[in-house]
Amino acid sequence: MTAITAFLRKTPISRLKDYFTAGGFTSLPPIDWAKPEPDVVEPLVKAVDGMSEGEKQRVILDAGRVAALADEPGQNALQNVVQDRAFFDTLEGANNRSLWVFLKEPDRFRLAEEVRYNDERRRGRSWNGFEVEKDCTVRRDPISVAAFTKAIRDRFETPHVHVDIFDRHRIILDDQECDLVQIAVYREGRPEDMLGFDANSTLSRRIVKPVFEAALTYEAETGVIEVVANTLEDRKDLTAYMARDLLGIDFKEKPIPLREYDLSMLLKPFDFPTDPEDGIMGVTVKELRFMELGERGERITLESMSGAERTIWEMAEKRIGLDIGGTGHLMPVATEAPDWVITRARFTIKFHPGPEGGRGKSLTLTVTMPHGCNLKDMTPHERLIGEKYLRRWGILTDTADIGDLVD
Repeated sequence: MTAITAFLRKTPISRLKDYFTAGGFTSLPPIDWAKPEPDVVEPLVKAVDGMSEGEKQRVILDAGRVAALADEPGQNALQNVVQDRAFFDTLEGANNRSLWVFLKEPDRFRLAEEVRYNDERRRGRSWNGFEVEKDCTVRRDPISVAAFTKAIRDRFETPHVHVDIFDRHRIILDDQECDLVQIAVYREGRPEDMLGFDANSTLSRRIVKPVFEAALTYEAETGVIEVVANTLEDRKDLTAYMARDLLGIDFKEKPIPLREYDLSMLLKPFDFPTDPEDGIMGVTVKELRFMELGERGERITLESMSGAERTIWEMAEKRIGLDIGGTGHLMPVATEAPDWVITRARFTIKFHPGPEGGRGKSLTLTVTMPHGCNLKDMTPHERLIGEKYLRRWGILTDTADIGDLVD
């Protein structure tokens, strides 16, 4: 009941009334929706707890879907696809907006879930980007979509495939937006047997056919297809089908290069310059991981805890003899001084408190040489700030960036 309770308490009573009235729940006792909100919520929580098991499970599942799009990434996903954007923007509260789309535009709500699925996995292990021709139009006519769908059926040997094609956007640097077309692909997998309980609470095996999801996006301005799917082979094949059937072009495999990071500037104290308008109070390096050149089997990690009196570089000078005023070489206490490289860094960006007061927010960035960064796990706003300053500080060094798409 914890998830349902949070859902009921964070959503306006008027919207909850819409949900329970439209849902046709026969086991929900009468609720006096005209009472003040505090006098409605607690009785409603108890009433939902007393519903039939089937209807209560339906509320749990619906509440989970609504809550999943009530955080910042979810709200951005809804903004990407909602049709009545003007009214959506007037609604107060993330749960309120999420539930409104769930009720009023259920098809768009599912598209927002597809946007969330794609963006959460973007630049992860199941993602690839490929450069193709620019300024193509994504075909949506029945013949083209049927050809694309048939290719997927044949490739995965399944009779059941569903495809959604829709327009969306993504926020990139400097608050600009890029226009995308996203293709969501659902396909039925091979039968699997699972243990479960039947209606008589008897343990038995049942046959289920799982549904697998994949997502592709095409940005006409840059000519980039991004794809999220289980395996590299799947990602290449889906991209080829999209290029041939929906873009009308040949797919010549040209992967987008990975982003490259350089941490060498952190071998000595660094000032981390920032712009006043971003409201940054300061930047603190919390962890550095060192590796001695020629000794790949050993690493040394230094971590600066809260309240530490020394900076991370003063710790490195004391613990491993790093010459923080020079080149980053070990100080000459041995005949041959080894060279150190930093293979991972973790630092915190601390922001000034907002107009409402309280403690300022913090953003923790972790960069691992040569291609790793936790930017992909952050909200869109956090990614914009993080990417801006990783470039400013010389840590993000790629020169072949294509829009927002190179990782």
